[in-house]
Amino acid sequence: MCRHRNVLVALFCLCFGALLHAQSLDLPAGPTQAKVTRACTECHSSQIIVQQRLSKGAWTKEVDKMIKWGAVVEAADRDSFIEYLSSNFPPDKAPESMPRTTAKNH
Repeated sequence: MCRHRNVLVALFCLCFGALLHAQSLDLPAGPTQAKVTRACTECHSSQIIVQQRLSKGAWTKEVDKMIKWGAVVEAADRDSFIEYLSSNFPPDKAPESMPRTTAKNH
């Protein structure tokens, strides 16, 4: 049963990952930007990242959690991911302005 669940999760990420990636905001420039974008936007938009304001310790926990959940991050890149995220999205930085969307009535 667990194998079937893993297949369904993988299919979900493949099917909806491209759609979410297309809707993603660009992450800040930096040497790790491309790897973070690739690893993180496989299953969610970068908007999830951009709206976060976390300490380095909290980013460490978040990166480790995502790796545990299946994010493809090389062991050698883990620390650079944490540094990139904690430098660009620290708790003392003003949150990004997110455009509001409304559901259209049918």
